[in-house]
Amino acid sequence: MKKNLAMHITALTLLAALAIPVQLDAQNKPKQDHPHQPHHYQLVGTGTFGGPQSYLVNTGISRPGTDINNGGVLTGFADTSTPDPVPAACFNPDCFVSYAFQWQNGAMTDLGALVSGWSSLPVGISASGVIAGFSQNGEFDPLIGFGFPELHAVLWQNGVIADLGTLPEGGYESAANAVNSHGQVVGYATNTIPDSNSLTFFINYLPPSTQVRAFLWDEKNGMLDLGTLGGTDALAALINEPGQVIGWSYTSTTQPGVCSPFALGSFIWEKEKGMTNVGSLGGTCTLAEDLNSRGQVVGYSFTTGDTFERAFLSEHGSIRDLGGSLGSNYTGASAVNDAGQTVGFAYLAGDTLFHAALWRRVGQITDLGTVGTDACSYAGDINARGQVVGGSFSLSACLDNGDPTRAFLWEDGAIFDLNTLIPPGSALYLLIPDTINDRGEIAGTGVDASGNEHAFMLIPCDGNHPGIEGCDYGLVDPAETAREVPALAMHEPITTARRGPKLHGPSKDIRRMLPRPGGGLFRRWLSRPQRVRAERQHRRQAVELRHRQLRGFLARSGGRSGVYRRVRLQRVRAERHDRRQAVELPNRLNGVVLARRSEWGGLYRLK
Repeated sequence: MKKNLAMHITALTLLAALAIPVQLDAQNKPKQDHPHQPHHYQLVGTGTFGGPQSYLVNTGISRPGTDINNGGVLTGFADTSTPDPVPAACFNPDCFVSYAFQWQNGAMTDLGALVSGWSSLPVGISASGVIAGFSQNGEFDPLIGFGFPELHAVLWQNGVIADLGTLPEGGYESAANAVNSHGQVVGYATNTIPDSNSLTFFINYLPPSTQVRAFLWDEKNGMLDLGTLGGTDALAALINEPGQVIGWSYTSTTQPGVCSPFALGSFIWEKEKGMTNVGSLGGTCTLAEDLNSRGQVVGYSFTTGDTFERAFLSEHGSIRDLGGSLGSNYTGASAVNDAGQTVGFAYLAGDTLFHAALWRRVGQITDLGTVGTDACSYAGDINARGQVVGGSFSLSACLDNGDPTRAFLWEDGAIFDLNTLIPPGSALYLLIPDTINDRGEIAGTGVDASGNEHAFMLIPCDGNHPGIEGCDYGLVDPAETAREVPALAMHEPITTARRGPKLHGPSKDIRRMLPRPGGGLFRRWLSRPQRVRAERQHRRQAVELRHRQLRGFLARSGGRSGVYRRVRLQRVRAERHDRRQAVELPNRLNGVVLARRSEWGGLYRLK
């Protein structure tokens, strides 16, 4: 599958995942006898604007954006046939110009960009249909240099694009991450203050240069810097309908962090209270992933000593470990609905395999299992009806940090391969479901027989969706849900246009990391559990390498893990240098070497 969510910099991962022999433990894998019969789904492919691929966006900073709202309006971006105007820093690996789109009632609308011939993409749509994202503006960032295109946060209302600009104090880059129905937009923007430890560590396309600041924008006040939790950098990730904002911020300018150069916390911002810390479980890294309309925040936080990470729930200024275990200490939360039901992942005993997990309340964890004989799974989203979507991995895909083997739907205690719920012989094979709205409509990413990536929407053939052409309104036969749908036979695309290299392997945020090259602004997608494992392995390998170099000068730092981690060797300058060598990727663009942050963690990852 060509993962194309990569816009400006071609990335290579440095270290392959360690080969770990695994035996599946039957007692850890719930039996799936499928007593529940699901509905059929109608598959809607979005098409393109003349190019080979279309995409959904996952910011990687938090849970996937709202690609589809409860009105059934889908947003994404799609290739044109026009070559990218800056081939040394393409917006995506295909090196085609791509435009944001809106799909509604069978019609796909081109939302355009700030300047024709340059690219744009949406990151989310509100309940009222307001869309936020960012766009190239045809200018070049003078602080980064070498012809690096500027990006500006944008807002689309009634199909009209508006440039939200940058911070009043100056800066050249901004991007939106979320929007609510009141037209309030949150995201991040750079200023002009040099910062070698910039939070661009989490932002794929920006080399470390200046500080990153969290912003809130509205039509009356423009762009407001929300401040920090005590450090120099922050970014805003999500905003709910009441106007509460969550994001990440450095909490110190001196204390090292396990997942970033300095200790990193998460905040909730409210108009009356300003920015407050959601708390931590004792470690130096807490990352909020989702926020519901009640102000409940979920994510994962490292425990004291940064020994491992745990899923958390924070509300009313108090943080709690969501509790429970599937055999290992490692858990993580990715999404929460308004009832407080939370989904994510939990590792099994041995810290090698992971399963999708559901917390109905603190301390009550449910193993959602995997599809068929698959070894691993993760849950990415949950709707108000308690339906869960995520990805399921074969044993080899799981251990190799590969793409999910298939997309799944979990409902009423049973897990289903979504490929068995769509018409046989469909043009797409469904790999990564991103969002499920409260009507049960699903947005995600699949591939065609040529290996091209395409955004899709699934419409349930149920009583809430009468009269859908082609819908089978009968329930799916259990024999159908039990069958294994083979992936489409993939071959090189027939297009002769220059393309980025194929990506195979796991990569993205709860979601995972790959051992192969990719390119463009967006990094290859890894599930969070895959990233956890990959980073533990990378950390061990880097420490072992340093041991060989120093012959015992360093004490082995025992397998502490990290989710967006670079190697944490901070005692002396030489150790920090080794850490950078072990995790950063040098990229040459027009003869300029960029200090590349690790593939683990990035703002726009592959989905």
